[in-house]
Amino acid sequence: MRKKKIIPYDPKLVEKARELRKNSTYSERLLWKYLKGKQLEGLDFDRQKSINNYIVDFFCNEMMLVVEIDGITHNDSVEYDRRRQKKLQELGLSILRLNAMEVINNTQGVLQSIRNWVLENREPTP
Repeated sequence: MRKKKIIPYDPKLVEKARELRKNSTYSERLLWKYLKGKQLEGLDFDRQKSINNYIVDFFCNEMMLVVEIDGITHNDSVEYDRRRQKKLQELGLSILRLNAMEVINNTQGVLQSIRNWVLENREPTP
């Protein structure tokens, strides 16, 4: 098991993250139903997590994994998303981007994609 790394965050974003949790999109609520409570490979995921100057949809500290659901709002923010992803990767995080409609229409397939990523990247236990 990887040692949890302390990830910097902006305390000013904590309230905004709380609001986003209260007003999640349907695809976020649907995916959270399967990620919460360590249901996926025993991993602890947080939702709407403040990291650096950003708020990510889902975060697993053990795997240093950010899971982002891209919906229609991301169509207008390609450059912002690129810069944001670069900064998160500089912090040592991996980003798995999912399409909102795919989450809704193929939830089990999306979960299998996340599971596959975890199994490929998880350090073997001694």
